Amino acid sequence: MVIGVCRIVLSIDEAFSLKEKRHIVKSIVERLKSRFNASVAEVDLNDKWKNAVIGFACVSNQTAHADSMMANIVNFVENDSRAVLVDYSTEIIHADLEE
Repeated sequence: MVIGVCRIVLSIDEAFSLKEKRHIVKSIVERLKSRFNASVAEVDLNDKWKNAVIGFACVSNQTAHADSMMANIVNFVENDSRAVLVDYSTEIIHADLEE
């Protein structure tokens, strides 16, 4: 089993309140969940108006597929005009679970 994990740091210049930021982040998270069938959540900087950290994970049986899926998600977020992708990091975890 191959698990792809990614952490994305966003800057949201359009947000002038926590409510506006949460609306934008929630929309991005929901779009990612529905489009890519990945586990996605806001994972840090919850009380900051202008910044957010989104994390996501995907599971596959091939490293190349997990890499491709993470690259597609990062590109999708990068092309969203409501937020600026400041930084991201990815990790591939190989889990061999035997009974």
